[in-house]
Amino acid sequence: MTTSTIEPLGDYVLTLSCLDQPGIVHAVSSFLLDKGGNIRESQQFGDRESGRFFMRIDFETAQASDAEALRSDFAPVAERFGMSYELWAAHAPYRTLIMCSKQLHCLNDLLFRTTTGDLQIEVPLVVSNHRDAEPLVRSHGIDFRHIPVTPDTKAEAEAELMRLVDDLGIHLVVLARYMQILSDDLCRRLSGRAINIHHSFLPSFKGAKPYHQAFERGVKLIGATAHYVTGDLDEGPIIEQDVTRVDHTLSPDQLVAAGRDVEAQVLSRAVRWHSQTRILLNGSRTVVFR
Repeated sequence: MTTSTIEPLGDYVLTLSCLDQPGIVHAVSSFLLDKGGNIRESQQFGDRESGRFFMRIDFETAQASDAEALRSDFAPVAERFGMSYELWAAHAPYRTLIMCSKQLHCLNDLLFRTTTGDLQIEVPLVVSNHRDAEPLVRSHGIDFRHIPVTPDTKAEAEAELMRLVDDLGIHLVVLARYMQILSDDLCRRLSGRAINIHHSFLPSFKGAKPYHQAFERGVKLIGATAHYVTGDLDEGPIIEQDVTRVDHTLSPDQLVAAGRDVEAQVLSRAVRWHSQTRILLNGSRTVVFR
């Protein structure tokens, strides 16, 4: 996705948020009418708790247009209502950098869904602090970068990561079971464009082998949570969650396998919705227009 993307079908997505007030829908609709736009899908939400209004519109124009020009033309409307907004070609893929460690189930799922066209992303690079993923990544024709992390090299490793994000024009960073804690500074720089996945046992089952801890407690539900990355470990705005039922017949290894399935599915949904510009931040929460 680039700021000057031309959409062959004249298909675009506009998302916005601002203080809830009269006239927003009328102003947006009038802008689209003036541009010869036809609304294909429209979703909106007024949050009474925060007093903010959220909207996502998928619209088409009569002829191919330039997303950057449309974005610029919408600026006066946004300024009038104090809107934060994005406008992109609807089918432009998000350039996505995936990070992982030794567990490869989420990475494998994302790469498979990307090759089948199930996810609206393109992956120029996978970064890992171990080399376990390298054969899998290169089998998909994707570059692999090994960036080891130790307490002494953490700052240098994160600086190298941000250079890659900037040099490659990355829109989204996905932590696909990347088992390193990001610094507060890096979390701030990636705010709203980095997604993490973790098992939903937190904070009940912290530390090593959470599924084994769950087995010892005889849990009946296991699950996963996808969220945006913040400086508060595993406490960023939640995008998606899911669970699956388990029972006494499952061994610890079978619980791990079931948990991996849920993690992969939840993460892929979060990535799909983000790449389709269906997620808007609402303070510590999210609005997801599915």
